[in-house]
Amino acid sequence: MDLTAFLSDFFRTDSLNQLTADAAELFDCPVMVVDDSFHAVSWHMPAGFQDRPFQGSVDRGELTYEASSLLSSSASLAQQGELYVELADSPWQRRFSPLIASGIRVGYLVLVDVHGTLRQAERRDLTAVESVLAKQLFFESNCSGLMFNTAEEVLLHLLENKFSTEALFLLQASSTWLADFRPERVALINLGLYHNLHLAEDALKSELTYAFYASHPFLYNDEVLLFLNRDHDLSALEPLVQRYHLCVVISDPLDSLYALPQVYAATHEVMDFLLLRSSHPFCVRAEQLHALMMLRRLQDRADLIASEVSALAHYDAAEHTQYCQTLLAYLLCHHSLQETCQRLYTHRNTVLYRIRRMKEDFGIPLDDPNRHLELLLSVSLELLAQNQENLFVHGLTLETPRTMPHAVDDARSPSSSPSTQP
Repeated sequence: MDLTAFLSDFFRTDSLNQLTADAAELFDCPVMVVDDSFHAVSWHMPAGFQDRPFQGSVDRGELTYEASSLLSSSASLAQQGELYVELADSPWQRRFSPLIASGIRVGYLVLVDVHGTLRQAERRDLTAVESVLAKQLFFESNCSGLMFNTAEEVLLHLLENKFSTEALFLLQASSTWLADFRPERVALINLGLYHNLHLAEDALKSELTYAFYASHPFLYNDEVLLFLNRDHDLSALEPLVQRYHLCVVISDPLDSLYALPQVYAATHEVMDFLLLRSSHPFCVRAEQLHALMMLRRLQDRADLIASEVSALAHYDAAEHTQYCQTLLAYLLCHHSLQETCQRLYTHRNTVLYRIRRMKEDFGIPLDDPNRHLELLLSVSLELLAQNQENLFVHGLTLETPRTMPHAVDDARSPSSSPSTQP
């Protein structure tokens, strides 16, 4: 089959399955069409073709988390319009490309390069096939009423703030399992360190579904959202974190499902912060970093810092003293000398000496209750500027900020992504 025959079939038929089979014949290779939720909606395999990753995706009806994450975060796919990936459990490369209809990405095209000739294929032919399949996928999705009608599509619509009112959201959700869904929290799972060592199965999704009943894990922007309710044992996350090298942030309470975009944004802010400070798997609660996240939003407001505290910070920097830390502890302990000493692990006489100097030499108004909040905010911002972030978190220790190698597509492609499927 040539491109002309392929286009003739497009004008003659309204079948995505037929066009997928035509594309397989045109390029003489197995073909799969995946929608924007990473579900396999159409595929064609030549007679006798056997490949466990491809067949696994067909049997499950969707890509693995690792493959979905790779497509979502791939810089090469976004910039060049194609991505070639080798699998450790398959002898053939895959070519991934986005399917764009009317400026909207509606899915992906997957070609299995069984003859090693796809890189030499005419770019014009590839582009034409992608365009036709994208339009047909968009057309069939709308005609069958699938667009934004499944629970997952409604959630994606919600996360992208497409519902102007909660009433519209509830109306759209009423025909899905979302109608009676009342999750208590959300776990955001980053897959940047995740490597699925299994062959033709999505082991992580299976374990999440088994350990957290009715949690409905789904992929959004190359991360997994896992809904949690009060019956879930959150300690079950820890072994999964270690086994699959996951980075997990558990959100604050979710008052209603309609509040998901705001809760997701706050949780994602914590995740982005921690990914720059950890090269190891972790599982934390967003509330452990509440104070730090609030302070970071004010860290550029030097005008809010009291002049007395600014002078104290300059003295600390010049003389390598710890007056600012002592001031913070003293304020947090409500002027309790005993609690301040315990918090600082410092002798009583040393703390008394520092307090006296702060009053007499630096003019810190410790006895003025009207200045308490100002002093607390000022010294917190000064300590944050000194990279003392660990003073404002609970139950964890932050590593030194670093650059996170998060553009994973080039790092894992072509040979270091053992289980990207199909």
